Amino acid sequence: MINFKEDRSQFPEKNPDGTFKIDLASHKFSHIWQGPQHPGITGNMSLELIIQGDEVMSCKTHVGYLHRGFEKLMERRKYIQCFPLVCRICVPEPDFNEHCFATAVEELAGITVPEKALWLRTLVLEMARTASYLMWFGGAAGSLGMGIIGQWTNYLRDYILDRFEELTGGRIYHMYILPGGVRNDLPVGFKERLLDNLKDIEQVMKDVDNALFTNAVFKKRTVGLGYIDPSWIEPFGITGPNARAAGVPLDVRKDAPYLKYDELDFEPVTGKESDAFTRADVRRRDLLMSVDLIRQILDKIPQDGEFIAELPNVLNWEIPKGETYVKSECTRGEYGYYMVSDGSMYPRRINVRGPSYTHAVALMEKLAIGVNIADTAALMVSLHTYPPEIER
Repeated sequence: MINFKEDRSQFPEKNPDGTFKIDLASHKFSHIWQGPQHPGITGNMSLELIIQGDEVMSCKTHVGYLHRGFEKLMERRKYIQCFPLVCRICVPEPDFNEHCFATAVEELAGITVPEKALWLRTLVLEMARTASYLMWFGGAAGSLGMGIIGQWTNYLRDYILDRFEELTGGRIYHMYILPGGVRNDLPVGFKERLLDNLKDIEQVMKDVDNALFTNAVFKKRTVGLGYIDPSWIEPFGITGPNARAAGVPLDVRKDAPYLKYDELDFEPVTGKESDAFTRADVRRRDLLMSVDLIRQILDKIPQDGEFIAELPNVLNWEIPKGETYVKSECTRGEYGYYMVSDGSMYPRRINVRGPSYTHAVALMEKLAIGVNIADTAALMVSLHTYPPEIER
């Protein structure tokens, strides 16, 4: 039996904080940049890497390539004029931005949302979660060369986009959730068509389970990759599936219920191993839980009732002076809006808190150390980073 032990005598020594002692003048290291190379999930940011051989010795993230200035633009627009902006902050999940913005306005203005509208908002957010997860699986598998998975899951995502188009008129940006409620009721036959789509999703996800999670290459590349110690959850501000895969059941839907989540039967999906493989499995099970939640919601939505409250003239709407913070659970974790009103027709200040800010910057820089350079893309995707919500 061969007793193989890796020779690391030529690698640099470690500092007390776990980083490596690097001397670029020694010519033992390579200083390279990974990205930005495409307008996709991870392509809007870059990693400044120092490597020795194939191993990452240092990682520094750089963002700013997609800065659009949404927060400042909203200070120059009336509240109702902000809706075409907020939905564009995070492309795969515009509805969470709509919900947080609308709810913040409602809290400041003292608006009571009709019961039916609350159920419709809950439905839309779970549809958005389902579509986002299906898109994520394509990126996760694609980063490891398994493109067929993305073909399967993205055609399923198209079914959900079909339902969004039917409900809201838009496939990507919906502008459906407005202060006071939603824009319209469910179309005739919508429930039946959505239920058929959910059956297709469950069936294909069985194939994804067999083709991806039992795949020797996927397991070899992801088991042990990007381990998150549970003790890091609070100091790093880790939320969502990244926290739940470490065994910490953080879920805003359960911890601080909003809309109609307190009337639904579910428990946060958790894992134990806290690596890239476990995070993927938590997202797979969370996706299937969303399918179940959508079925529950469709059974509970009232047939009758108003779907939007009576509002004043929104073009001359002065929101009372005050401030509030509204949060929700998106596919990546806690998504929040801090809004300040000075009593005028324009927001005084809006700050958007997306989970990617902590996951893609501080956490990524820590996890990348010691990783093979071929696995950095898979590591980024395993954290479900969306640079556009960092840029705002």
